[in-house]
Amino acid sequence: MKEYQVKIQWNGNIGAGTSSYRGYERSHSIQVQGKPDIPGSSDPAFRGDNTRYNPEELLVASLSSCHMLWYLHLCADAGVCVVAYADAALGSMKENADGSGAFVEVMLNPVVTVSEESMTIAALQLHEVAHERCFIANSVNFPVHHQPVIKVVEPTDP
Repeated sequence: MKEYQVKIQWNGNIGAGTSSYRGYERSHSIQVQGKPDIPGSSDPAFRGDNTRYNPEELLVASLSSCHMLWYLHLCADAGVCVVAYADAALGSMKENADGSGAFVEVMLNPVVTVSEESMTIAALQLHEVAHERCFIANSVNFPVHHQPVIKVVEPTDP
């Protein structure tokens, strides 16, 4: 079994702690030993700082990143040469009347550029395998979809 240790340090006490809902900031840092801190907060809708990452964004980013890393691994093993990869992932969350909520789905929208036309079919098919192997997607209780676009690198004129 592999374990991951992450520390969270709240730094939003502006003098009176949590004596009132509006009396503190949601600012915190996410810390992993030997790595740069990630500035965190809550979503601005919940009195958060919009210049910091919120947990919802980080969850969507984790799904996107995990899919990408598995995909690149699988492409390398299959001889598919990926020269560019970008994703504009979108997570949808439903809020409940009591203030709780849950994600209902995440859509990954990877745009992949491969080096040769002959690689496009395999490049498209490997997204399914990446989805099946992604640790994060296998750990959530909502659907994670993907709509990949495969491009071929444009030849350069001499």
